[in-house]
Amino acid sequence: MVCGGFACSKNCLCALNLLYTLVSLLLIGIAAWGIGFGLISSLRVVGVVIAVGIFLFLIALVGLIGAVKHHQVLLFFYMIILLLVFIVQFSVSCACLALNQDQQGQLLEVGWNNTASARNDIQRNLNCCGFRSFNPNGTCPGCKSNSCIKSSHSCLPCAPIIGKYAGEVLRFVGGIGLFFSFTEILGVWLTYRYRNQKDPRANPSAFL
Repeated sequence: MVCGGFACSKNCLCALNLLYTLVSLLLIGIAAWGIGFGLISSLRVVGVVIAVGIFLFLIALVGLIGAVKHHQVLLFFYMIILLLVFIVQFSVSCACLALNQDQQGQLLEVGWNNTASARNDIQRNLNCCGFRSFNPNGTCPGCKSNSCIKSSHSCLPCAPIIGKYAGEVLRFVGGIGLFFSFTEILGVWLTYRYRNQKDPRANPSAFL
């Protein structure tokens, strides 16, 4: 049977959803690994990653069941959800790639001020204190000696260190997001075509 036929559409849709399943399990595994090895202590960050992984897993499961059973209702809801995810993900990916250095700095500072546990992880892992400056009367997980507490000059702020990697990380995230957004629009097109194809093994007089 040619690639445009029923079997090819079904196999492509199943393969795409198996890919989404693997990605979702990878996200959940990375979050669990970060918690297990003490690399991430922010429950908010871990919760978001796990929630995204579970959401992607459920979408892939719906798409996989709909593709295997050629279930019209499941395929319809799968197509609509995937289209909405594509719009959101494509917009976020383009925003990540379009941010300039000043906008990156403002975004990082907002995130720094709103996540205390993630802030402590960054200071400890990068051995820095404060975002743009450090108060010597405060405490800092990034300080590895008493002299760092007593003298603010011995502690480097975190903003320049984070800024070195922020652009690369945003470009990487934006590129990965764009790649998966195109697979999502491919999934929408495959689902639309697959829903309107008849199963050759089914009764030709039956409505599919």
